[in-house]
Amino acid sequence: MTSEITLFVNPTAGRGRGAHAAQPAASALRDAGFSVRTVLGQDADDALRRARDAVAGGTGALIAVGGDGMASLALQAVAGTRTPLGLIAVGTGNDFARTLGLPVREPAAAGRLAAEALKGGRIMDVDLGRVGEKWFGTVLASGFDSRVNDRGNRMRWPSGRFKYDLAMIAELASFRPIPYRITLDGGDVHEVEATLVAVGNGTSYGGGMRICADARTDDGLFDITVVGDCSRTTLIKVFPRVYRGTHLSHPKVSVHRAAKVELTAAGVTGYADGEPLGALPLTAVCVPGAARVLGPPVLGPRI
Repeated sequence: MTSEITLFVNPTAGRGRGAHAAQPAASALRDAGFSVRTVLGQDADDALRRARDAVAGGTGALIAVGGDGMASLALQAVAGTRTPLGLIAVGTGNDFARTLGLPVREPAAAGRLAAEALKGGRIMDVDLGRVGEKWFGTVLASGFDSRVNDRGNRMRWPSGRFKYDLAMIAELASFRPIPYRITLDGGDVHEVEATLVAVGNGTSYGGGMRICADARTDDGLFDITVVGDCSRTTLIKVFPRVYRGTHLSHPKVSVHRAAKVELTAAGVTGYADGEPLGALPLTAVCVPGAARVLGPPVLGPRI
């Protein structure tokens, strides 16, 4: 493995934390004897092109500094290759890092961990989800949660997570359950009225909402969480339980496991790793061992 490591940096992540996080992460890697080059992009397309060039050029690892958006871009560059991915998670959500048991908003510690993993060969093969040519590490969201995303993305004020809190309140006022057709592994069909359907390769989205709390990244399967036809009152009661993962025991919630899932519903956008995929129908496939990641001392718990 080459000693040159590429830091893939989003300077605006976490309201500027990305720019500040790159320095202690780079210092930790240099102190461990690695040569570090930094890759920035003028926009997402340019950043991805530069990351892919680094991977093609034989970099020893691609280490994404930012949030889930940067992790998602990095996955597009490393998926299906032998180049390991490291994460310096300093964004707003950081759900891929949470799933893998990696430090969150501790750039120096994350940098040291990445260096130790590289030196010790502590590299994990993890599953990824794929929709068409798009890879994702955490959750494909659809339904109520994706409509909140849609509404929040249209709002110019306020900024940050509060915008999405307001979008959620506004969406609650008008929300009705959605007719879904869910096809599992090409044959098992469920036609349901659902509040949302979440396809989890990882455990959480939205900064720690454990919507697919029992999902694993090493079993070759998605956890598909279906929240049924909840009333607004029930949804408001159930929602806080998502942060602990205890919503899975609610009678309106069911979980399926499959390696392939097709979601069909009218007027619903799918989001994966917080990024829009497009309107349903969408088909997601779980690809075992699609990426290599620099891991913690032991594989993180199923959190």
